[in-house]
Amino acid sequence: MRILVATDAWHPQVNGVVRTYERLAHELERLGIELSILAPNEFHTLPCPTYPEIRLALPGWRRLARHFEALQPDAVHIATEGPIGWMARRYCRSRSIAFTTSFHTRFPEYLEHRFAIPPRWTTAILRSFHNGGRGLMVATPSLARELAQQGFERVMPWTRGVDLDLFRPRQVRHFGEDPVFLYVGRIATEKNIEAFLKLDLPGRKVVVGAGPDLAELTGRYRDVFFTGKKTGEALAECYASADVFVFPSRTDTFGMVLLEAMASGLPIAAFPATGPIDIVTPGETGVLSEDLRAAALSAQKLNRERVRAMAADYSWENAARLFVGNITTACMGDQKRAQNMAALGSGKSSRHHWQPQSTAKNSPRI
Repeated sequence: MRILVATDAWHPQVNGVVRTYERLAHELERLGIELSILAPNEFHTLPCPTYPEIRLALPGWRRLARHFEALQPDAVHIATEGPIGWMARRYCRSRSIAFTTSFHTRFPEYLEHRFAIPPRWTTAILRSFHNGGRGLMVATPSLARELAQQGFERVMPWTRGVDLDLFRPRQVRHFGEDPVFLYVGRIATEKNIEAFLKLDLPGRKVVVGAGPDLAELTGRYRDVFFTGKKTGEALAECYASADVFVFPSRTDTFGMVLLEAMASGLPIAAFPATGPIDIVTPGETGVLSEDLRAAALSAQKLNRERVRAMAADYSWENAARLFVGNITTACMGDQKRAQNMAALGSGKSSRHHWQPQSTAKNSPRI
């Protein structure tokens, strides 16, 4: 089975979307499924306004068509709503190719933060984009309910996983012995990072990551240690060197960093927003509160072994099987569906394979 994923987010970007599909490709290969990425490196690109680290593709119709024709995919999944996503959507619809999509980024909130664009305008565009497919994959029940209320159709569950071998408790303290409160992620206004930076906390605040606001915030918050971008073992040691992971974002759709922190034995302090409310078990793996300082102080008292143990519920193998199951259910005929499900097997069960309640229609809107 060959699956084509069209995405505007790919290397050298470092974010949850890139890491998700990178790990998905690895897991699907183990299941005998080939995943091919149609990414910006296949086209000419321009820097994204206000965020030059991100390159926006200028996808040509002929080049995109050649890519489809050369691969002859059995299924198409459109990961992002950028230029590549829209072009791939147009190509699929022009040839009556069934496809699925996923909702990774809250563009209505992001564009409101950066350009004061009313969220209802962006939501209407995104609704049209996703409702043209056969299924919309989302990571959490709360996001599924929210999108269904906004008129998004055929919502399907697709959770995430975490690398428990890489992200684990370690005997390291790179930032000293005093309490360390850690943030990992993009340094950008939509991440609400200043809600963390302004907190009066004992010990030390550490920020790991890069982004358009890094230089400004580094100059304004002299008491905070900014490490810059970290990956692999270096990133895992940052998690293991901290005492509490503080997640100030109110706009994330999931928050893979939450799983990485939990796998490292790091309790979470966060607002009760989409992502944390679906992942964090209050009083066990973290504390959710509108008072982020109180949440951070309380999270210090939680059992780190328990936090680590509960992260093991999230398996990349389960996430890969669920992804293929969604595509098979949404896009393929009965015979092919039966063949694929038999080949995949049932896999391990997970309490995170939720079933969204939706009034989704059975056929895509034209």
